Amino acid sequence: MINPELRDDGLHADPERTDEALRLLSGAPFALDVASKQLGRGSGVYAWWAAHSVFPELSGPANDEVPSLRLLYLGRATSLRGRILRNHLRRSGSSTLRRTLAGLLLSEGYRTTWTDRVVLVPEDEARLTRWMHANLRLTWAEDPEAEAIEADLVRRFHPPLNVSGVRPEHVQPAVVAAKAAYNASSHP
Repeated sequence: MINPELRDDGLHADPERTDEALRLLSGAPFALDVASKQLGRGSGVYAWWAAHSVFPELSGPANDEVPSLRLLYLGRATSLRGRILRNHLRRSGSSTLRRTLAGLLLSEGYRTTWTDRVVLVPEDEARLTRWMHANLRLTWAEDPEAEAIEADLVRRFHPPLNVSGVRPEHVQPAVVAAKAAYNASSHP
């Protein structure tokens, strides 16, 4: 149960809805090719999972069904299908997750350019999508109260790639550094 005293942003999710979303998010994660066929168009929350060998310096809670996977990132969407397929699996310019991953992978030769912001070059957009398919898994829960549920779960579990909504003592310095390196990698 979520402690109401932890709420500091004015968002108040129904604890039963949050618990149901958590149950679904904690289930066995799907490979991205499977998830892309099953994602609905409704609003909801989603969780990205990876093996402990992916970014081993970052800690995150283990998945209940597949303990070899750990939580990396929690997000929300007004359209789960659209957010995952059109943003997270396609464009760094509109995905905080992709920008963070690219920042963590810059040492592997990921290249950026400047448009109205820093984005990956087209070849590396495709390369990052392939990397995500090979290394990440996904769970989701449809719910119209996605914003409040996400806020509760981020505060509760401190996913390592989330910075917004995480208490300062739980923000991962490696993630902050990766975001800064990505943002400094190209200029107007």
